[in-house]
This record gives sequence, structure tokens and C-alpha cells, in this order.
Amino acid sequence: MSDVTLTNERSDERAPTATPVLPPLRIGPLQIDTPVVLAPMAGVTNAAFRRLCRESGAGLYVAEMVTSRALVERGEESLRIISHEPDEKPRSVQLYGVDPATVAAAVHMIVSEDRADHVDLNFGCPVAKVTRRGGGAVLPWKRDLFRAIVTQAVAAAEPYGVPVTVKMRKGIDEDHLTYLEAGLVAQEAGVAAVALHARTAADYYSGTADWEAIARLKETVTDIPVLGNGDIWSAEDALAMVEQTGCDGVVVGRGCQGRPWLFADLAAAFAGSDERVRPGLRHVAATVRRHAELMVEHFDDESKALREMRKHMAWYFKGYVVGGELRSRFGLVSTLAELDDLLALLDLDQPYPGEPAEGQRGRAGAPKRPILPYGWLDSRELSEEFQQDLHEAELSVSGG
Repeated sequence: MSDVTLTNERSDERAPTATPVLPPLRIGPLQIDTPVVLAPMAGVTNAAFRRLCRESGAGLYVAEMVTSRALVERGEESLRIISHEPDEKPRSVQLYGVDPATVAAAVHMIVSEDRADHVDLNFGCPVAKVTRRGGGAVLPWKRDLFRAIVTQAVAAAEPYGVPVTVKMRKGIDEDHLTYLEAGLVAQEAGVAAVALHARTAADYYSGTADWEAIARLKETVTDIPVLGNGDIWSAEDALAMVEQTGCDGVVVGRGCQGRPWLFADLAAAFAGSDERVRPGLRHVAATVRRHAELMVEHFDDESKALREMRKHMAWYFKGYVVGGELRSRFGLVSTLAELDDLLALLDLDQPYPGEPAEGQRGRAGAPKRPILPYGWLDSRELSEEFQQDLHEAELSVSGG
């Protein structure tokens, strides 16, 4: 990859300090040398993309979210989602659910069949198909339900020595914040770490993440690691979050879309190095091609793999001179041969374009009013009616 440049970000030309910024992250028995976690993202963090990220730098790489019900029912796609390559260690999966018994059954299945070394519970998803069932980012509002899910999940995993963690948002909206209470409940229940995406469900992915909330959570939850998530677009952002909040590690989501090499920057930054990867277009094109090959291996279906690759194209080529027509054709690619033809049309001698290739990527948009179950905000407790419907509320589609 001769067109990959390593740059020194310091303007005063001082040598790197080589002093780690943070110690290794401890999640139960697991030691994560670089305190960085890849956030699970539907349709993105499958085994193919996780391999590209792992090859760039150390960290904890979490698979796409899977629903507890679909996993217990052994749905083919759900089992694919939690599949890991033989050399992928530690193996990490994320579960979504609203029924404590179903979540516990899914955790037991995972750990008793040795399918993962770490289980994360999703209380951060803001999308309507999750929140309308009372799940994701709006579930901690029902504190007894939240406590039951977390407690039973930890109990199911404990005999097997598999740590359980929690990822959450600040709350439903600014008038219905739950993160501090939920953090304490999770700590008491025995989770190994908590991660906060510093937005509410109503914020969706808009605006600026409230890093001050991460600092408040860190001050409140003192016995287990607290991880920060939100608006980490570069290694410098990660360092700034740690400095401003005191968090024990960072969770990276949209910032790595189309940039698996971001984890090389993060590893260097947390090791005290100023080196950063600045790929020319030749390196980007080679990564796109390899990503596509890995996707074909993962899905064992070239057509499906290339359809899944389409979303990645705009992320990979952000900031590079590609041309509107060619970008459109990349967004419709359907075979590896077609991809090769399109890559051959690029000016592969282009150097790294700098700022145009950096910054925000992926979905953002405007705030959205969360769609909630009828009467959800009337009480912090769970009604008998909703308790009776819990077994029907589990989604049967994973990954979103």
C-alpha cells in the first residue's frame, strides 16, 4: 500500500511521547489493550467489516445487533449475525429485547454454546421499529423492566465467566432522562461496563453529542468502566473525549464507516503516538475490493454481498475526486467484475484529500419525536397489560 502516508499531527515537530493515554480496558476477565470499541451497526459491522477493522488496530469489535427472540428461535440470519471468524478474539455480540426471560434465554444460548466471549445489551437504539415496542433507548424509563433484563442476563452469563455490558442513551428526551439511574442499576446488577451514547432517543443522530453527560455518568458510576460514544470522527476526537469526560474508553460508530483504518489512528493515539493513516485513492480502492471479497465469503452469495456493499461506497470515496456519474454507478454495483471495471476508471494516483475526507459521515438528519407504546410515559412502572404483551413485543428481525 505504497500510497498510504503516515503523518505526524504535531506542528512543533516534537517526537511522540510513547506514553499510553489510558491503561488497557478491563471488561470482566477480558483485557482490551486499546480502549476502543466498535459500535454495532446494522448492515455494517458484520464479520467482513470487523476483519478490516481488526487488521487496522486492536479493540473490541461488536457484531450487529441481534434480537433475543430471533436468536432463541435460531433464525438463520440471526445465527449468521453472531458468527465469528476462527481468529476473532474476543468474540462480541449485542442483544436487543424487552422480555427478561427471552433475553436471559438468548444469553444462556450464546454462552452455553460458546458463541461469544462478551455480550452487550442494547438500550440505545432510537429507531421507530424498536422504540414503538418499548425497546432500545426508551426501555430504561421502565426501571423495573430494565433492572429485570439486566439482572437476568448477568445471571445467565455468570456461570460461564462471560461479561455482560450495557449500552444506552441519555433517555427518551431532555424531559425524560434515565442514564444516571440506569447506570447505577446496571452497576448494581453486576454488568462489567456501561457505555453512553450522549444523545437522547429524540436527538436521534442529529446535533452535537453531549459529552458533559458522559462526564456526569463517570462521576456517578464508579465501580466499573464507563465508555463514551458520540461524535468521534478522528483519533483527536477520541483523545478530546477522554480528556473532557474522564471516560475509560471510547465507542466508535459512524466515524469508521468507509474508514476501517481509523482504528489504526486510534491505536496510535492511545499509545501516545502522533502517526495517522492518510490513504491515497489507490489504498481506498484496494480496501473496497477486499471488503467486497470478504462480503462474498460472509454471505456466500455474490449478488447479496454486492448489494450490501453499495451503502459503503459513498463513505469510502468521501472527499476524493470521483465524479457524480461514477459515484452513482458504484451505488448500483452488482458483481465483483462490475466493481473491478469501475475501480479501473478511478484516478488511483490521487493523494489523501485532507479535510474533505474527514468529519461526519453516515446518517444524521433532524431530531425525531420517539414513537412510544401508548401510555409509556404515564408511569415509570410497567403496567400489567404491557407485562402480558411482552412475549409478543420481541422483534423477529435482527440487525436493525
